[in-house]
Amino acid sequence: MSKRPSFTRYLVEQQRVDGRIPPQLRLLLEVVGRACKRISFAVNKGELGDVMGSAGSENVQGEVQKKLDIIANEVLIEANEWGGHLAAMASEEMEGIYVVPNRYPQGEYLLMFDPLDGSSNIDVNVSIGTIFSVLKKPEGHPGVHDEDFFQRGAEQVAAGYCIYGPQTTLVLTVGDGVAMFTLDREQGSFVLVRENIRIPEDTKEFAINMSNMRHWDAPIKRYVDECLAGEDGPRGKNFNMRWIASMVADVHRILMRGGIFMYPWDQREPNKPGKLRLLYEANPMSWLIEQAGGAATNGKQRILDIKPTQLHERVSVILGSKNEVDRVTSYHSGI
Repeated sequence: MSKRPSFTRYLVEQQRVDGRIPPQLRLLLEVVGRACKRISFAVNKGELGDVMGSAGSENVQGEVQKKLDIIANEVLIEANEWGGHLAAMASEEMEGIYVVPNRYPQGEYLLMFDPLDGSSNIDVNVSIGTIFSVLKKPEGHPGVHDEDFFQRGAEQVAAGYCIYGPQTTLVLTVGDGVAMFTLDREQGSFVLVRENIRIPEDTKEFAINMSNMRHWDAPIKRYVDECLAGEDGPRGKNFNMRWIASMVADVHRILMRGGIFMYPWDQREPNKPGKLRLLYEANPMSWLIEQAGGAATNGKQRILDIKPTQLHERVSVILGSKNEVDRVTSYHSGI
């Protein structure tokens, strides 16, 4: 049996043999991988590392920050701060963009990230993760501006996440399928464990926060009611419900065995199109899901076709096994 390649070796081969990854993008992804290792070590220390609990502050969305939210954000900023491959970063935890010092004016990429998704689970030792997305910096004007980040998700050049659970696992796409790497702590590096991951088109699992049922729009309620009716209902089969309150964990499960994840618009905040962030969560996860054969919409259109207008724009998210996502989307169309 051949030796499994490390994350770095995998990227080098993608650059050298297939030409899928330009050298500067490879360097950027290696830095993100190293940052995820550092975050993993901090998460694993738990109470021993004084990283638990609230930081006593709020992020730009008015959400209470955990200590690990801030630590993870700082790790990603510091790790990428001096790389010549990066022009600027944007984070769910920061109000504005962070422009990399112009010591390296040739930086051609933009990095967006949710440094610690699912942070409400930190104190109870449930899986959390880091989500990241990479865009090419638009050419033709000097400096870096908010508008440079307002690109459709279909224009991403790399996206992925790192989940900190029983294993620390890094999942990546550069537009040619999905690959998965597990952190070997003895070796000190991520090691390839799966390639060309495919999501089943059909499923018997759905993930949604049922406590919000009374606030849902009619198409979502119709779909969930049909699932709950089981084999005696219109779907003719029994469904299981899963909800981890960590998008990374729910999406990881779907990549492993199929399912559908829904975080829809609801009537609690009718003026907001959804809860999840388009740039930091919905776009990278949607691209991963599509690259694995699934689908991702906001109920009305493909998420990757949405043109952002704000750094912290929100969106409704329905993603996972293709046939189920298509069904929910058709209900929004009145079919």
